[in-house]
Amino acid sequence: MSKTHYRKVFKSDHLSCADLEDLTEQNSDLIFTINQVRQEFGAKVAGKKIDANIAYFSENIKPLVLNATNSKTLKELSGSSFVDDWCNLTIQLYIDESASLMGTRVGGVRIRPKIFQKKKIEIVPENEELWNRAITAYKKSKSFDVIEKHAIITNENKQIIKELCDE
Repeated sequence: MSKTHYRKVFKSDHLSCADLEDLTEQNSDLIFTINQVRQEFGAKVAGKKIDANIAYFSENIKPLVLNATNSKTLKELSGSSFVDDWCNLTIQLYIDESASLMGTRVGGVRIRPKIFQKKKIEIVPENEELWNRAITAYKKSKSFDVIEKHAIITNENKQIIKELCDE
């Protein structure tokens, strides 16, 4: 049974605990790749204008406002204090029920202090969309290098794609 988090009514352009709970209900492992981090001045967050570091993800999810705790975690994971170096990190988010704001426990989105590797999906004919994308990529480059950076493909399926492209 799907339940509705009380925070859902408070629309937010940024990730919140309610969003993570929704993703968890969809069986997401909450592992995402940071596409970029931008320092935004006067960003509207929770109805207030603030200066903040905001992480944007490769996946289609809301951006995350990076508080001091999450910024320190990204600094540790990347080995750099510079937000420009936080790109392409694959991280896992979680809800920290003990997170507090001005002395009151409110819960918060946190970044696990370890780097994660995303599982590569296998390219098989049954997954038509991915299969067709692999064919298109192979036609362009006549190589499986780009494909294998993002997915797994067996030698048998490589041969099938080669034969289809040679027709």
